[in-house]
Order: sequence, then structure tokens, then C-alpha cells
Amino acid sequence: MDTIIQGKAYVLGRNIDTDQIIPAEHLVYSLSNPEEVKLYGKYALSGVPPAEAGLPEGNIPFVQDNKFESDYSIIIAGPNFGCGSSREHAPFSLQVAGAKAIVAESYARIFYRNCVDGGFVVPYETQEELAATVRTGDELRIDVANNTLENLTQGTMHKLNPLGDVLNIVEAGGIFAYARQENLMG
Repeated sequence: MDTIIQGKAYVLGRNIDTDQIIPAEHLVYSLSNPEEVKLYGKYALSGVPPAEAGLPEGNIPFVQDNKFESDYSIIIAGPNFGCGSSREHAPFSLQVAGAKAIVAESYARIFYRNCVDGGFVVPYETQEELAATVRTGDELRIDVANNTLENLTQGTMHKLNPLGDVLNIVEAGGIFAYARQENLMG
């Protein structure tokens, strides 16, 4: 993985659940058919209520109509991101849509584990309420080595909680790939 993750921010509020991340009606696509896999990206975050999407501006789609990938690669969220059902498709859909990292105040445990175990998206935590200051479309730069997020648009710097061993697992492509890489499987 690059030591820098840079891209546009997509800002969400608190308690974004897995049905908002990928609504149940979109769980029908094949995970082995590349044309159908793209649909997971197309519908990523499509269940977020318009008043919540792109806070505080509201009503900004994560993926534009007739596209399969988002223009936003860093998601900024409040607490309890990924709450709801145990849906591995949620972090997968964000990855397919082009998300590289999520920076949230906290995560639902099962979403966080699915994110890491599948090696889908880097899940950073922060002590700051970034959703109150970062705006959708701000250009962000995450320095993975130093656990910092720089808002290039606003000229501000923010500290992120260290990832620890999570980074190695995500970099390897998931828990099983990491275990094979480290000769942990017998």
C-alpha cells in the first residue's frame, strides 16, 4: 500500500448502517461475474437518506448516475459507522466504488472486522468530529506512516488513531492472504 492516500472527501453523519451502505435489494449480484460486481460499486451508499448524504450540503450522491465508481475516495463519518446487520458486502461495495479509506469516530464491531478481514478499505478512527468541519469535495491527504489527515482544501491537520497490525492485514488483501504471507497457515 502507498504510504499516502489522497482524494476527495465524502462526508456522512452518525449511525450509518449496512443497509444504507448497500441496500438489501442490491445483494443479488454475483461476486464472481465482473459485470455484476460493478453494480456493488454503483449502489454503494445509495441507501443513505438525502438529508444525510454529503453532510452538511445534503443530497450529494456517492456515485453519480450512470457510473460505477465514485469521485470520492475518502469517507468521513461520525460514530457507529457500519452498524446494523453483519453484511460483508458493505465494505466490499465501498471498495468496488473506489473508496480507499474511511475515517470515522467509531465503527460497529462487525463492520470493522469485515473491513479488515476482507482487506477492503482502510478503517481509520479519529477522536475528532471531522464530519462537522470537513466538507464533501475537500481534497484530503492521509499519511499512513504518521497517522495524520491533512485537509488540503482548508489547510488543517488532524491526528488519526494508529492502525497497528490492521494495516498489515489490509495491505495483504485480508486476513487469509495475510496468514499465507506470514506462513501462519499449516
